[in-house]
Amino acid sequence: MNIGEAARHSGLPAKTIRYYEEIGLVRPDRRDNNYRDYGAHTLEVLRFLRRSREFGFTIEQCRALLSLYEDPTRCSSQVKELASTRIVEIDEKIRELEALRESLGRLVHECPGDHDPDCPIIDELAGAPAQRTTIAAMR
Repeated sequence: MNIGEAARHSGLPAKTIRYYEEIGLVRPDRRDNNYRDYGAHTLEVLRFLRRSREFGFTIEQCRALLSLYEDPTRCSSQVKELASTRIVEIDEKIRELEALRESLGRLVHECPGDHDPDCPIIDELAGAPAQRTTIAAMR
């Protein structure tokens, strides 16, 4: 099947499939006219990569997982280690997002939300110290 059909069957954009080929994650067969030919195994690999990326694995982690996927002598401990590492990364990201939410929530709480131009959110984004002076007071 051609790349358009492979994209439909795998759930990946053709551009992503070409990128995966470029970096050596997939190797479609070639027809006599040198067009790519995506067979059943390549579709399995593309679906595997799509799911791996949905779990947030990096390209290099996907490369390692794919190597394990295609190795019938693999040890599940290696797969578990990669997945466990991903969980640690996810937990760190959650902590970062919670801290970000707390900071932004504090700024929203401090913002009067009125017709004055003073806004601690803008001050924070600008890197300025929080100011409680209005433009009228500066004149």
